[in-house]
Amino acid sequence: MASRRRLLVPESREALDKLKAQVISRQIGRSISAERAKFEAAKHVGVPLSKGYNGDLKTKSAGKIGGVIGGQMVKELVRMAQESLINEKKRPH
Repeated sequence: MASRRRLLVPESREALDKLKAQVISRQIGRSISAERAKFEAAKHVGVPLSKGYNGDLKTKSAGKIGGVIGGQMVKELVRMAQESLINEKKRPH
């Protein structure tokens, strides 16, 4: 199955990048930019990721990086949705 790297809603790119930076910043304990997030995630899981060409990186290693980022982003999105539902129930109709 081929990877699909384009978003269904391209306008969401900025918000997703912001979320990525937030979850990785929280994980490493300091604030970082979205551009630095994948490098910090790689360092966190012990994968030697460098700026530029990484074609020699094993699929398993690349998956570790993506798994950390994606997994944390999904957890945060679920938390946000749960919080939204709780707040919606508290509002008088």
